[in-house]
Amino acid sequence: MGRRIPPSLCARCKGYKKLCGLPTCPILERFRTHATIVSRRLAGNEVEGATPPSIVVGESGYPRVPLLYHVPPGERGEAARYHDAPIEWARRRETLRTIISLRSSMVAAAERFDARKPEVLYEKEISVAAVSTKPVDSEVMLEKKPIPSLRFDGLLAPLPPSAPARMLRISSNPTPPKPLDSMMWDDVAASDAVMELYRRGVDVYTLIPALSLGLLGRRRQRRLVPTRWAITAVDSTIGNRLIAALRTEDSIDEYEVYHASYLGNYFTVILAPHHYAAEMIEVWHPLTPWTRRAAKPVVYRISESLSLRQSIMDGGYIAARLAVAEHLYRRRRQAAVIILREITRDYYAPIGNWHIRETVRRALSGRPLYRGSDIGEALEAALSVAKSQVAREELKHSRLARRLASTRRLDEFLQHSAGRG
Repeated sequence: MGRRIPPSLCARCKGYKKLCGLPTCPILERFRTHATIVSRRLAGNEVEGATPPSIVVGESGYPRVPLLYHVPPGERGEAARYHDAPIEWARRRETLRTIISLRSSMVAAAERFDARKPEVLYEKEISVAAVSTKPVDSEVMLEKKPIPSLRFDGLLAPLPPSAPARMLRISSNPTPPKPLDSMMWDDVAASDAVMELYRRGVDVYTLIPALSLGLLGRRRQRRLVPTRWAITAVDSTIGNRLIAALRTEDSIDEYEVYHASYLGNYFTVILAPHHYAAEMIEVWHPLTPWTRRAAKPVVYRISESLSLRQSIMDGGYIAARLAVAEHLYRRRRQAAVIILREITRDYYAPIGNWHIRETVRRALSGRPLYRGSDIGEALEAALSVAKSQVAREELKHSRLARRLASTRRLDEFLQHSAGRG
């Protein structure tokens, strides 16, 4: 690596912020794995199958940005769809090994397009295929056989082996969700379009490619947007709107503690009777992707105020925050939020942040570990499921928890004084 990068910086960066100043993340580069499944199934340079759909827009070389069109060779219908199905993966609790296998058994046909001309992709039906409700049959001719390696990313699901595309043809009709099919022709701001479609039942996993491939926004301002950026933009837009809509609502009545885990990640969520504010504490155990050389757990904190100002922009936090915002909006209640995320060595490869969104959603859909009026008891419930002493200590010293405790004491004092008066 040339120079030693502190694990604390890597845990904060997660490979996509490039905080170390290097052009590529050396940790992610080490995670390239041989994808022998694809190489065994490709007899030549022709690929036939159905995109799940799964299409990624890259960042390099603007304005001519790379587009990766993913196809599992020889697979169509439900079999193809499952290669990019985060909600189903989380529901079935698929293992890291299975997810990596699903991703590695696709081929990415790579082609560059002018980001300023998204209409070209629409005319070729590529962008419409990306938002189809069912897999889209495709034919691809590659310039050469793909290099059998899998690329990992801090925000995206693993990217399959790729090769330049000589020809890419859509051979069945894409079927976008009806609300999106209509919205593609509307001349409205992208953020308004995202929110309207979300309210009409279009999920974030369809909204992300719709925004990324220039299907939404003011007609003359539409552009191809790197998928990484689109993920955070969609999560942030929806989360902001939902939380802002709750500002005049009452807070929840009691403290509530929720917990769920998946893929070696453990999430504990504390909701408190207070106006909206948030704090996320990430504790990265040694031997995770970003803490290979750490001798002890690495702690990373993000905070957010009532004004929605965040101490650090972080895609993982934004994904978790969306799940919390959805939960509170359904209840039409505000709350202060503390999220403890522990990442253990069982999370041995980065697979994007979709699992954060889905695991926090699952936690908040279940029965709380604790519901009551005592912040001390709420913290004890949260501490009881923490995986490490470092996590327990960090939660005890949560800035937001201390603020909530002092506010509670002041409220009790004022109530007691009013009673005496």
